[in-house]
Amino acid sequence: MTLDTEPDLSDFSQIDFSNGAVAAVSGGSDSTALLLLLKAHLDRNATATKLLAVTIDHQLRPQAAAEAQAVARLCAARGIAHRILAWSGHKPSTGLPAAAREARYRLLAEAAEAAGIGLILTGHTADDQAETVLMRQARDEWARDEWARDQQASDGGASDEGQSDDGPRDEGRGLAGMAPATLYEWRHWIVRPLLGIRRAELREFLRREQVAWIEDPTNADTAFERPRVRAALAEGDGTPRVAEAIALARKAAAEREQLGHRAAMLIRSLASRPAAGLVRLDRDFATAADSRAAIYALRILLAATGGTAFLPDQARSEALFGRFRTGPLCATLSRTVIDARRTGIFLHRELRDLPPAVALSGNALWDCRRRITLGDSSGALLIAPLLVAPLGAALAAKRAIEGRGTPASLVRAALAAEPALWQDGECLGLLGEGPGLPGEGPMPAAVAAYPAVAPFARFLPSFDLAPADAVAALLGAAPVPASPFGGHSAGLPRANA
Repeated sequence: MTLDTEPDLSDFSQIDFSNGAVAAVSGGSDSTALLLLLKAHLDRNATATKLLAVTIDHQLRPQAAAEAQAVARLCAARGIAHRILAWSGHKPSTGLPAAAREARYRLLAEAAEAAGIGLILTGHTADDQAETVLMRQARDEWARDEWARDQQASDGGASDEGQSDDGPRDEGRGLAGMAPATLYEWRHWIVRPLLGIRRAELREFLRREQVAWIEDPTNADTAFERPRVRAALAEGDGTPRVAEAIALARKAAAEREQLGHRAAMLIRSLASRPAAGLVRLDRDFATAADSRAAIYALRILLAATGGTAFLPDQARSEALFGRFRTGPLCATLSRTVIDARRTGIFLHRELRDLPPAVALSGNALWDCRRRITLGDSSGALLIAPLLVAPLGAALAAKRAIEGRGTPASLVRAALAAEPALWQDGECLGLLGEGPGLPGEGPMPAAVAAYPAVAPFARFLPSFDLAPADAVAALLGAAPVPASPFGGHSAGLPRANA
């Protein structure tokens, strides 16, 4: 295997590199192989493509800075532009791997933004995928055991109305593992072209190319979950377990994508937005023949309306869906008020736990439901600071009118939780919803607000493109950006509003 005869990387040939590529390179074997294979592919097929290698120094080990410089020397020798970015500041005492991952993606996105590149490539391998699936499988088994114990302690194992009797489930979403591509903050695609390749193959490739790599001791630190799973797979012949995990991931990914398409169809046909912050489901939603898809659509809509990063619990969502058939209902789940009436099933954000007033600056994700940006901040607008805070019940009452069969009380409740712009104690108007109230000040032209699609606002796996685009159309958000895989559309054709 040489750079002229690269391993089977069919995903490379499918990726659209027209807007350049950022390669995340730590110096380990996987990312180093990714960089060399990518450079060779571009040299042969797209010589004009802008390629930037980025190394993140997490500042967690004293050797990290020297390792980053080693990557810089490799890039210089190969004629590849390279940047080193540091994760500075406080490091949490718990949840360090997750915090480091968040910082890494943020810094990679900043580097891509500065370079005018919309595509980020990482060196995740089939081994990483297998580890991810096995970790999630273990967590699911633990959750099922906990659920069973709770049921036995509370009611001898009897299930609640509408709740599945086989414990908490998430329709295999987590077992799908890492997606081939993930959209970060609705802007940058993170692509994983090596998910089908074993780490051993990549290391053999580097040996033949006489290129060294760095061994990060953190990857062997069994104080963390992933290294423990990695060590377990290394005992004896882990190949069958890796193959089983990869097969499970493919099956779960296909099921998740199919379920997402069916849920998207229900959202497009049975959901509407009669007012800002208010979603209405037709009564037919409660009797949908495809109850699995309906429950999945409900969970996505609850998270989107409540602004939560995760879908609500499967079992509680099933119980809620079952109660839709029994008559009127008012309940709360995932920070969302569910008000089921004869005229429809209405969803809106509850008033509890809304963000406090915060000064407007730059680019912010408010309540995971609205992206708010500030452009030119010069001039008289900054005599007093601009604040973002909920509209509140009093001002919502001035706006709410009954329309299209929607009770005014529901419109008021939804509007009260929507973001508004304030200055010197005066409301300048709802953000992203047109002119202000009579008597309100002028809305600054430099301020822009757009709906965000929780739970996909930060990370949108390619498995979930169909439901994400359906919710984006419902809320009036920007459509999902074009897929990084050339010739394919990321979203589905939108229905007429």
